[in-house]
Amino acid sequence: MQTLGLVDPRPVTFALGNDIVDADGHGCGADDTHNGYERVFVTPELDGWTLILGAWCDPCGEERSEEVLRLCTELSAPYGQAHAYYYGGQGDGSAWLIAEQGTVIRRYCETGEGEDELLTLGEPLPYERARRVELGLTPDWDPVQESKDDEDEWRSASHDMAADLARSYGVSPLHIGPDTPSRGTGVVALTPYGVAHGVPAGAYRI
Repeated sequence: MQTLGLVDPRPVTFALGNDIVDADGHGCGADDTHNGYERVFVTPELDGWTLILGAWCDPCGEERSEEVLRLCTELSAPYGQAHAYYYGGQGDGSAWLIAEQGTVIRRYCETGEGEDELLTLGEPLPYERARRVELGLTPDWDPVQESKDDEDEWRSASHDMAADLARSYGVSPLHIGPDTPSRGTGVVALTPYGVAHGVPAGAYRI
């Protein structure tokens, strides 16, 4: 957590950790002094992975994308891999960032925003290629040369792909269950935003 600048860790249950970051990420209005980046939920080790959940980890948001890119790149050097994902459960799209051995392998974003393509880095991942083959599309493609129908087909599929792509690497937050190997205790921690601005008030499930 020190590498990420996370401080003041407090043990929480999964229900409480999820509730806090979900409320933080969705409860900030235009006039709110908080922006949803103040806290993260750091899970126990899950089948060899530690997940950090919260809007602060968004790899495609305008304010956080470059910082998340930097942090994942740095983390992947000592740990081998570091990923960041965005998944909008209400049809808001998907994004993924994969770094390995200190190098960004892939960043891709499909949220329906006009500048999604500007965030693309690297070559398609094996899961992306396999999914395109399933859809009857070419596994390697140039978006400029692709037909409108093929482009729409891929955008529709990748719009909801983040959770399944994460699972292809081992663990996805949407596929954790009682059989998932777990070690340690989850915590909610303050990000640099939380240290600077405090956290929103609220009542949560325990």
